[in-house]
Amino acid sequence: IFIVALSFAYVSKTLCGTYMKSAITEIERRFYLSSSVGGLIDGSFEMGNLLFLAVVSHFGARLHRPRLIGMGCFLMAIGSAVTGLPHFFMGRYKYDSVIQGSLNKTVSISPLLHFATLTLDCVKEPGSSLWIYVLLGNALRGIGETPVTPLGISYIDDFAKAENSAFYISCLQTIMLLGPMFGFLLGSMCAKLYVDIGFVIVDSVTITPQDARWVGAWWLGFFVSSAILVLAGVPFWFLPRYLPKQGEEGKDNSNVDQDNKEQPVLPNTHSVNLADTAKGFLPSLKKRMCTPAYLLLLCGIVLKFNSFIGLLTFKAKYMEQQFGQSASRANFLIGKNPSKCPDPACGCCGNILGWFVNEKIQVKAVAGAQLSFITSFTAFLLLLLHSGTKCDNVPVAGLTVSYNV
Repeated sequence: IFIVALSFAYVSKTLCGTYMKSAITEIERRFYLSSSVGGLIDGSFEMGNLLFLAVVSHFGARLHRPRLIGMGCFLMAIGSAVTGLPHFFMGRYKYDSVIQGSLNKTVSISPLLHFATLTLDCVKEPGSSLWIYVLLGNALRGIGETPVTPLGISYIDDFAKAENSAFYISCLQTIMLLGPMFGFLLGSMCAKLYVDIGFVIVDSVTITPQDARWVGAWWLGFFVSSAILVLAGVPFWFLPRYLPKQGEEGKDNSNVDQDNKEQPVLPNTHSVNLADTAKGFLPSLKKRMCTPAYLLLLCGIVLKFNSFIGLLTFKAKYMEQQFGQSASRANFLIGKNPSKCPDPACGCCGNILGWFVNEKIQVKAVAGAQLSFITSFTAFLLLLLHSGTKCDNVPVAGLTVSYNV
């Protein structure tokens, strides 16, 4: 039951995270923000996560871990709702009527339309400062995410068989890959809807999703993901603090939490334990950071995510501007088209391979690190092939060619 609940929580949190990335373009247009500010808004999730992750991981292992995960899911739901809330405090979206959207559904967006829209931004009024609440809501979602992964993995390690733990974790990582796919598909669906849907007559809107001035219902997906996160957090409130070790259920049930009936806790016991835990926080952190293998692994993960997150955040926007796709179409291609988003299948194979290597072949840690290095380096070499793949820029008078052409 815990594995199923945690899998649903993984899918929910990754769905909300990828939806945020799919809505970055819509948020920038709605609040008239630059790409740098859009990147700051998206990065606020990692900021909130970084501030509390180490503390929650250290202290949470001594507390009721399932309930902390449930609280984290509810906090993520609140943060997601706060992110979409500014829409209801802003006026209706007013787009410029200088450029008439004359494109039909079969014609992609002209780069000239993008360029002309950018020039109009110079005379637009400054956007609303309510984007601050979008940033704060995303940061709050990052804080709520802190107990889900570390406490969930430690809960599995403590009560599952050693030979089953890696299999359960690989299943979690595999199921989690469904979240990005559904997140981008949700972003594609919301991008087709007009931003003020339900507040204005849609037939009176003279622009289409293919128009560069179009802003989709970016706020709607945050409330959908908020409801999903609330549902994901409910099961954890009914799971026990302790479980009997897998395979030893009939031998010893003394670890099962039965509302603390067998071992009542004195009022000052928790404070003493938390005080001792706080004293051991810095020595424990120093010990981990002084371990060469752990430090090298940490640096590798930082470098990997440094490139991956930047690619994932602005990939949809790049497809819009470089290939003339609408926001809805770009998100759809990333989320569903296997040629654009092969990660779920590859991630599934990688997780199963990692479990097989660790549990069946039982390779040593050094051999596992060597295998990881070989696969990562091979992936890097294959990515270099992308540098030779490009499209010629469409001629735009006054921008790429002279007016006399």
